[in-house]
Amino acid sequence: MNGTGFSRRLWVIGCRDKSQDSILNSHPLTPAELGYRMPAEWEPHASTWLTWPRPNGISFPDKYETIPPVYAKLIRHLVEVEQVNINVWDLDMEAWVRELLLANATPLDRVQFHHFPAYEPWCRDHGPIFLVRDSKARDDRAVVDWDYNAWGGKYPPFDLDDAIPQQVAKLRGLPLFSPGIVMEGGSLEVNGRGTLLTTEACLLNPNRNPQLNKSEIEGYLRAYLGVTNIVWLGEGIVGDDTDGHIDDLTRFVSPTTVVTAVENDPSDLNFEILQENLRRLQELRDQDGRPFRIVELPMPGVVECEGQRLPASYANFYIANGLVLVPTYRHANDTRALAILQDEFPDRRVVGIDSTELIWGLGSFHCITQQEPS
Repeated sequence: MNGTGFSRRLWVIGCRDKSQDSILNSHPLTPAELGYRMPAEWEPHASTWLTWPRPNGISFPDKYETIPPVYAKLIRHLVEVEQVNINVWDLDMEAWVRELLLANATPLDRVQFHHFPAYEPWCRDHGPIFLVRDSKARDDRAVVDWDYNAWGGKYPPFDLDDAIPQQVAKLRGLPLFSPGIVMEGGSLEVNGRGTLLTTEACLLNPNRNPQLNKSEIEGYLRAYLGVTNIVWLGEGIVGDDTDGHIDDLTRFVSPTTVVTAVENDPSDLNFEILQENLRRLQELRDQDGRPFRIVELPMPGVVECEGQRLPASYANFYIANGLVLVPTYRHANDTRALAILQDEFPDRRVVGIDSTELIWGLGSFHCITQQEPS
């Protein structure tokens, strides 16, 4: 899982120095010490954040025109259940996106645009991680601003993307905690009760935080996300240029249940990777020492474009208020995956949206969204 083979993107190690950022807030105590925690995705949302892709970005080479309609369809569903905030490059992009959404029968009364430019659209990874805490205060939330280096410095420049959490925190008037280490939202999965699930392939990759060992990384996660129990899976799926994000593998669907991707074809390159993760899950325990209830989620087979294997997975779904948006891939397993997830979310409407074009950017619906809790 590295940048080799992705010829349209450069491999250059780099990381932004935030030492001169005047808007960063500091506090002598960590979020955990102050009672904050990262909520589960199914907890109530105030909104969903997206970053609109640029026509001249590198995420969708030679296919950009197929991507905005997918965003429009996603947003049309989201505005039925919650506010949508869209980061755009400038006023011209905002006007163009407004016109597109209206043309796709999307009401704009629940859409708000922000001129917070970013080079690429992967808001799950460069966007703010919101925290909450139980309090009588009307808006007792905060933002964690991890450093962002485009998955190990693969795709510079990324300074504007890295600044998005700071801009959102300032907009909302929320405390901002900056741990000073690299971390992406797609590499972290929480159940809201104290357990965090991640992968060794990503968080222990030397292209993120080579100065930290596993125990030290766990310390940051506990201090800044309010978790107490950290469980590790192994490798990511084939074609994943993030070095193994958890949101393509295994997701919490309740405090006690995970769905995990499993490939049933022994000849597929993902077969053994996902079997090993399943074996690990069966041995892992939650924050109370209990085994997880494990639900197997099929894979959509081999999805390729121009001879490149893409990281297609049904696990990259997004949980919104009363709604679950699931990527589909024109495969026979689409219907089965939707049925499994509907069983796990009986109080939410599960909707499949074709992600065959979007996955050319090496990510899907979870990768482009970031929830803002109520």
